[in-house]
Amino acid sequence: MWGQQKKYSHYIGIDPGVETGYAHWERLNNKFRTVQSMEIHKALFQVLHFHMANFPMLVRVEDARLRTWFDKSGPEVWKGAGSIMRDCKIWDEFLNDYGIDHQFVAPKHNKTKVTHDYFIRQTGWAKPTNEHARDAAMLVYGY
Repeated sequence: MWGQQKKYSHYIGIDPGVETGYAHWERLNNKFRTVQSMEIHKALFQVLHFHMANFPMLVRVEDARLRTWFDKSGPEVWKGAGSIMRDCKIWDEFLNDYGIDHQFVAPKHNKTKVTHDYFIRQTGWAKPTNEHARDAAMLVYGY
């Protein structure tokens, strides 16, 4: 099967952090099922739930460990960055342990920090979202 791209019908986007962004894109219907933020343990459970139900899915995680640039910032920002990097490690271990197909995406390869209005225009998803949910959604939108 080398050289053949595996087709998935479901894509899960994850933006790790204190508020984990979570988005579920359904390829066959070309729409989002969910765009929200939640605690990490709830996001882990959602992913495991779909995996155990044998949904053909790919999980895409924005990985802060792949960030190669750092602006001028203080200790509080670095403390937060360390926490997010730890969350990325948790996702890495979880996805590997359960054999869930996944990709880790460098922040520079995701369209992040889009406004709510822009998000609605691009995706048609008009329900309330926050920055974390939109970042997760942009990881999987249009797959």
